Amino acid sequence: MFKNLGRILKHLCYGPWRLRRVLPRHSLKAITEAIRDSERKHGGEIRFAVENSLDWRRLLRRETPRERALEVFSELRVWDTERNNGVLIYLLLADRDVEIVADRGIDRLVGSEAWERICHEMEAAFREGDFESGILVGVQAVGTHLEKHFAGSDLHGNELANRPIIIDG
Repeated sequence: MFKNLGRILKHLCYGPWRLRRVLPRHSLKAITEAIRDSERKHGGEIRFAVENSLDWRRLLRRETPRERALEVFSELRVWDTERNNGVLIYLLLADRDVEIVADRGIDRLVGSEAWERICHEMEAAFREGDFESGILVGVQAVGTHLEKHFAGSDLHGNELANRPIIIDG
């Protein structure tokens, strides 16, 4: 109970200014460009979404970052690509937790251990206060897997927008 109380207070006090501080406009632009550059090398799709904090209802339900990432994956329709190779990188800033959710076409080829390694690498950069670099490393690593399994140009075009999604809680 007390652990959840601490999490609730942290999320409720985590103001929107924190997101702007760790991911200013130039960082969001760099992430967009990294996704675009990566997608030129393969037929997959990468989405990056960041949420500052969860609202009190989600916190009372003890919603995990993974559960929220799955919901965002669905809401953003990352699953809706021709080759089932969309990948969501989701950052819950208040928890400093990264989740990668991959559609079945790429997930069965890569596996959860590889996605977890990428998440841990990103989280290590976040602990050092380097959010932009951590996200760019994650985008590059996801892109490497997509390039390995879906190499070449995308015949279906850019199916998902490249710009980061900022979820207002």
